[in-house]
Amino acid sequence: MVVKGGEAIVPNVIKAVDVARSRGIPIIWVVREHDPLGRDVELFRRHLYTTDKPKPTSKGSVGAELVNGLVIKDGDYKLVKTRFSAFFNTHLHSYLRGTGINNLVITGVQTPNCIRQTVFDAVALDYETVTVIFDATAAATPDIHIANIFDMTNVGVKTPSLEEWSKPDS
Repeated sequence: MVVKGGEAIVPNVIKAVDVARSRGIPIIWVVREHDPLGRDVELFRRHLYTTDKPKPTSKGSVGAELVNGLVIKDGDYKLVKTRFSAFFNTHLHSYLRGTGINNLVITGVQTPNCIRQTVFDAVALDYETVTVIFDATAAATPDIHIANIFDMTNVGVKTPSLEEWSKPDS
């Protein structure tokens, strides 16, 4: 789904994924896919699925695909979600705990919604370190992004730039 401000971070997301792969960090692609009739969409968005217009993130639609440049490779993991948090009504927590993952690095959009909800759930679930790469995440406006990053730092989330996170000793 197109998010204003999202396209600008794609090169940084690509670089973050490349750095993670080079460090042996597992890549989990969290994608949003909905029933074409909108039966699993939040109430406030259901109206988007009742018209003849294309459905924003229905399975198989352009809105549910990764943007150009983001590629799921062999060994990566794809998780489908229908709500803001990647943990809500998914098996993400079981998957992470089952593979011994206790530290998360998060990129993507939309900072006040999907990023924030996922991060706050990760904090509540006691993940050891939760990192949000500041310039590999985005919101509709810089002010919204910065305000949400500020809130996340107040609960112990690390928010380095991509350059800081990419350094070999980080």
